[in-house]
Amino acid sequence: MSMTNAYEPGRAELSAEENALIARRERLLGPAYRLFYERPVHIVRGDGVWLYDADGQRYLDVYNNVPSVGHCHPRVVDALCRQARILNTHTRYLHENVLNYAEKLLATFPEELVHVMFTCTGSEANDLAYRIARRRTGGTGFIVTELAYHGGTHVIAELSPSLGEHVQLGDHVRTVPAPDAYRNPGRDIGSLFANNVRRAIDDLRVHGIKPAALLVDTIFSSDGVFGDPAGLLAEAVEVIRAAGGVFIADEVQPGFGRTGAHMWGFQRHGVVPDMVSMGKPMGDGHPMAGLVVRPELVSEFGKSRYFNTFGGNPVSSAVGLAVLEVIENEGLMANARAVGGHLGDGMQRLAAKHSAIGDVRGSGLFIGVELVRDRATKQPATAETAQVVNALREKRVLISSAGPHANILKIRPPLPFSKDNADFFLSIMDEVLGALDIQQHTV
Repeated sequence: MSMTNAYEPGRAELSAEENALIARRERLLGPAYRLFYERPVHIVRGDGVWLYDADGQRYLDVYNNVPSVGHCHPRVVDALCRQARILNTHTRYLHENVLNYAEKLLATFPEELVHVMFTCTGSEANDLAYRIARRRTGGTGFIVTELAYHGGTHVIAELSPSLGEHVQLGDHVRTVPAPDAYRNPGRDIGSLFANNVRRAIDDLRVHGIKPAALLVDTIFSSDGVFGDPAGLLAEAVEVIRAAGGVFIADEVQPGFGRTGAHMWGFQRHGVVPDMVSMGKPMGDGHPMAGLVVRPELVSEFGKSRYFNTFGGNPVSSAVGLAVLEVIENEGLMANARAVGGHLGDGMQRLAAKHSAIGDVRGSGLFIGVELVRDRATKQPATAETAQVVNALREKRVLISSAGPHANILKIRPPLPFSKDNADFFLSIMDEVLGALDIQQHTV
């Protein structure tokens, strides 16, 4: 998974300028970084749902949830610049921005969740949730899904199987399969998921480890985008709480209205988490994140000092407030619902035409399209998916893939994505899948 859609030297012919830029990058940044696509894209500007390369060519962004309200949204940029000209400091001083933002953000959550703690990244937010869960429960055992990604700190990397075989999971970590309705037809997916959580809890206890938390991305994005049926998380949440643990909802990817029906992904499942971590879309590209917490969880933890130099600073708070205002004023959650439905319907029409599409799933503007070599056996079309992703890139449409076999197209555009954008994307996808079908039939 860690190498999904990654650039590999020598696989594509690049210009001298591109090779020089890649060589410079490798020399300066080292070997751990990755580039997307067989032919990497040199992006220099963004505007709404569009990205522009160094030659001025325009690319439709169907992948990036970080610029949630669109690349370089004027209201967000203006808020950032306006506050940056006045003051930027930390949360040890009183400042209205921090409180105004906290109030507006918390108003989007169920009433049980009353405190917010600010960080700069989702990794930090999940790291903080980890600390609070251990303090609250006295346990150390964590349960995550088999291909989850929750962050890059030392602690959270041990809870992120998607980082690959070179990042070892902690001995206190157990993984469970994602709730995959496509490969478990006719089964009660919620009960299946809950039973797997029970088995993980039992295994922790056998090894003398007390359960602390179930941590899931509520759209299971790295696992392959699984959000249905609505309500599937409810039983598993009951199971972890009965075992003395807490439930942490990772909303870094599904949050901020992306699923269309609700502001937060966990709301589709009728549960109220003990903690909710947020990140990337929170600042439309500005590095800010946070953790929303039930008061009873933070009361004991709060006896120790918590401080994050940049988390919740006045500039970040101004940016975050602007993002929430744009989501509200421009009706972006309703747009995610309407355009996501239109896009999903269009994908279903393509599925009737192209046998490579095995399943279309998701909610709002978070859609997974699983490509298979054979619909009967559901054999993953891993190589073909890479062909599709790179063929789309050549037609200036940016997308990526996910899942254990990297055969699931991950469709996650900025929230202002329109029906016209969706139709353009579907037309290009039709062309690319048509070429793929021809290749398959001539083999």
